[in-house]
Amino acid sequence: MLVDITVFGQYTYLVTELLWGSVALALVWYAGAARAAARTVAVLYPPALVWDWYTLTVGVFEIPLRTGVEFLGVPLEEHIFMVVVPAMVVGTHETLRQLLDDAD
Repeated sequence: MLVDITVFGQYTYLVTELLWGSVALALVWYAGAARAAARTVAVLYPPALVWDWYTLTVGVFEIPLRTGVEFLGVPLEEHIFMVVVPAMVVGTHETLRQLLDDAD
């Protein structure tokens, strides 16, 4: 049985983004990859923003368990998502690279 995280109500998506954002931040910090993560976010954020705005506008998906706070027509949680995902990828990649380089 899966854990029911909907107990956070309208804050469910925000809570999950902050949880995974803290994991991403820890990985980026551990790997010393803040600049690389920031560059990656800066490059990917604009097209991701346009894509999210478009898909939400045409009704491709809905986000029911969110705060309702929007910026530029996109939910706050999606803005956080567009930062967390590339940061998580860079943090994971750089952490693994360091760990594997140390093992050699």
